[in-house]
Amino acid sequence: MTKQESTYHVPVLLREAVDALDIRPDGTYVDVTFGGGGHSRAILEKLGPEGRLIAFDRDDDSSANVPDDPRFQLINADYRFLKNYLRLAGVRQIDGLLADLGVSSHQFDTPSRGFSTRFEGPLDMRMDRSQKLTAAQVVNEYDEEDLARIFAQYGELRNARQLAKAIVRYRKDKPIETTEELIRAVEAHIPKRLRNKMLAQLFQALRIEVNGELESLKEMLRQSQELIKPGGRLAVITYHSLEDRLVKRFIQSGNFDGIIEKDFYGHYSLPFKKLGKPVTPSADEIKRNPRARSAKLRVAIRTGEEKNQG
Repeated sequence: MTKQESTYHVPVLLREAVDALDIRPDGTYVDVTFGGGGHSRAILEKLGPEGRLIAFDRDDDSSANVPDDPRFQLINADYRFLKNYLRLAGVRQIDGLLADLGVSSHQFDTPSRGFSTRFEGPLDMRMDRSQKLTAAQVVNEYDEEDLARIFAQYGELRNARQLAKAIVRYRKDKPIETTEELIRAVEAHIPKRLRNKMLAQLFQALRIEVNGELESLKEMLRQSQELIKPGGRLAVITYHSLEDRLVKRFIQSGNFDGIIEKDFYGHYSLPFKKLGKPVTPSADEIKRNPRARSAKLRVAIRTGEEKNQG
C-alpha cells in the first residue's frame, strides 16, 4: 500500500473482497468505488497483461491515486451510470464487480468536506463537488416534514420529528452553515449517552440525501445483472443496515422487495446465487482500522439461468 493511498483510505476486507472475485488473469473487472485505490491495486496484481480494470469514483480527489498501469482506467462519475460509461469504454460485459460502499477516510478526515461530526466545517457532504445540492441546502431549505422523513428513513432516528422541529426553529434566527451549528441546533434533543451514535445517524441521513446514495446503489445493482457474465462475481461491502438490506434482497431475489417473482407456471427469475455467508472483518482488522467494524461483505455469482422451475 502506498503512502498516498494509506492516508486517503484504508481498504476494508481487502484480501477477502478481492479473493471473492475469483479473478481470471485475462478478465475485465469493475471497481465502482475507487477511493484510495487499495482494492483496485490488489485486483491489478492478479490480472495478467490481457486483463482490464475500470474504476468509478465521483470524487475528483480520487484522481490523485490513479496507478500508472495501461490496464487501468478511472471514470470520474456516479456508478449509477455504470452501463453507459462502460459502453463508451467499449465494454459490454464484465467478469466481476466490486463495490466498497460508504465514505472514504479522506472524505471523513477533511473538515472542509463536512462529512464528520468530529470537525467543524461547512455543511457540504457532496461526494461530487460539481453538483449543486449540499447538506446546508437540505438543512435550511427542506420543510419540517421532509427533514423528519429523511432522518427517519435514512438515519433510522426514532425522534426524527423532534430533530426536524429543532432545526426549523434554530434556522429562523440564522442559517445553519456549519457542522457545529447543526450539532448545536439538535443537541438538546440527544441524550449524552447516545450522542456519538445519534449524531452519526443524523449526518448519515443528510449524506445519503445529498448524494442520492441508495438510488445509485439500486441502479448499479440492477445494471450488474446485465453486465456480469454467467459465472462472474458480484462483491459488495456495506456499512449500515439500509445498504445491506438492499444488497441482501437483490442477491436473494433479483429485486429490492426480497420476494421471488414467479409467473403463472411457477417459473421465476434468479440472476444471482449467493456464495457463502456474509464476511465481516477480523478483530485484528477492526483494531487496525476501527471504521471497518460495521463492514459486511456479500458475494454472489451470476447464474446465467434466468428461468428456474418453482
